[in-house]
Amino acid sequence: MRVCEIIAKKRDGQSLSQEEIEFCISGYVQGAIPDYQISALLMAIYLRGMSLSEVMRLTEAMMHTGQVLDLSAIPGITVDKHSTGGVGDKISLVLAPLVAAAGVPVPMLSGRGLGHTGGTLDKLESIPGFQTGLDAREFVDSVVQVGVAIMGQSRQIAPADGKLYALRDVTATVSSLPLIASSIMSKKLAAGAKALVFDVKVGRGSVVRDAQEALELAQMLNGIGLAMGRQTVALLTGMDQPLGWSVGNAIEVAEAIECLRGHGPADLSQVTMALGEQMLILGGVAQTTPEAREKLQAALVSGGGLEKFRAMVRQQRGDPRVVDDPGLLPQAKMTLQLKSTVDGYVEAINAHQVGRACVQLGAGRETMKDRVDPAVGIRFLKKVGDAVARGEVFALVLANDADRGKVAVSQVWEAVAITDTLAQPKPLILDMVKSEGNTEAFS
Repeated sequence: MRVCEIIAKKRDGQSLSQEEIEFCISGYVQGAIPDYQISALLMAIYLRGMSLSEVMRLTEAMMHTGQVLDLSAIPGITVDKHSTGGVGDKISLVLAPLVAAAGVPVPMLSGRGLGHTGGTLDKLESIPGFQTGLDAREFVDSVVQVGVAIMGQSRQIAPADGKLYALRDVTATVSSLPLIASSIMSKKLAAGAKALVFDVKVGRGSVVRDAQEALELAQMLNGIGLAMGRQTVALLTGMDQPLGWSVGNAIEVAEAIECLRGHGPADLSQVTMALGEQMLILGGVAQTTPEAREKLQAALVSGGGLEKFRAMVRQQRGDPRVVDDPGLLPQAKMTLQLKSTVDGYVEAINAHQVGRACVQLGAGRETMKDRVDPAVGIRFLKKVGDAVARGEVFALVLANDADRGKVAVSQVWEAVAITDTLAQPKPLILDMVKSEGNTEAFS
C-alpha cells in the first residue's frame, strides 16, 4: 500500500478499508509514516467525512495500538462516563463517587483541559498529592477496593490518539465529528468499561455548538459502542453559561465537595443526577429512572458519595483532609470584584469567553505543554435570570498576578450581559440518545 493513494482515495470521497486504515494508523505510531502525510489524511477526513463503518474501523485501529485493559477482576457491571468538554464542568468529581456509593463500579478515564475547556485531571491534581498517573494494576485495584478510580490516559492506552490529537490541534481538524468520535471511543474502549454514558455538550461553551451536529456525534458514539459490544446512552446537555458557580481547578473541587454535601448549585446537581440515573440503569442496580434517582439521593443524603470521594482521594495518594477543610486546597493571592453598574437581570454569561478568561489567568492551557495554576479561577455570585443591583458584586476573579487579573476582569465583563429584561436560563437536559438510535426530548 502507498499512503498517497489512500489520501487520494479519501480526498475523492471514497470509503477506506480496514486494511488501509490500520496501515496508516500503525505506520504513524511506529514512525514509518510522517506527520505531513497523516496531516493530509486528517484534512481529507475533515472535508469528506467518514461513514459509521469507517469510523468504527478507525476507532478499532487506534484502540489496538496500545493496551486494552482487563477489568474482569472488578465485580459488577463497570460503567464509565465521558464529557465532550465544557466550562465549569466538574460533574465527574461529583458523579463518579456518587454512582459508586449507589453500587456501580466506576473506572473512569479522564482528560486534561485544552483551549477554553477545563479538564478533570487538572482539577483533581489541585488536591495536594493526588495521583492520576495510575498503571493498569493500580487502576483496577483502586476500583476493587474503593469502587471508583479516576486516571489519565497513559502512553500505553490508545497511543495513536495522543499523536493524532496533537496533530489535529495544529492542522485545524479538531472539530471533525468522525475524528472526535474515534478519539473518544478508542480511549474509552481501551479502558475496558462494560457500559458508557456520554455527556455531549451543546452551546457556546462546548466544542460542538450546533445542536444537530451534537445529535450526530451522540448517535455516532452510540453506534460505535453498540458495534463493539458496549451498552451506551448519550445525553445532550446545555453549555451556554458555565456550569455551577465556579470555573477553575481548586475552586471547582471545593464546589464539588459542597455538592456531595448536598449544597451544590442547582444546575450542577440536575445534570449530575440525569447522568447518574443512566449509569445506575446500565450498571444494573436500578430498572427505572425514579428508582435510580432514589438511590442517588440516598447516597447523597447519607454522605455515602462524600465518603467515596474521600476514599478515592486517599487511595490515589491525595490529602483526604481537603474534604473537611477545602482551605487546604491552593488559594489565589488576590480576589478582584466585579460590581454591576446598573440595576437589572443577568441576561447571558458567555461560557466560551469565561473559559478563555480562565485560560488567560493560568487555570487552563493553550497547548498540552502549558503549566496550570491550580489556585486561580472565576466565581460567579449571579447566574442567568438572577436580579442584580447597582454596585452589587456579581463575580469574583481569583488571580496570582495583578496584570493577568485585570485582563480577566475585562474579559468577564465582556462575557456577562446585564439588562432590564428578565431572562430564563435555557434547558440543561436537551435530549437522550440510546444505542438503538431513538431520542427523547426533554422540556
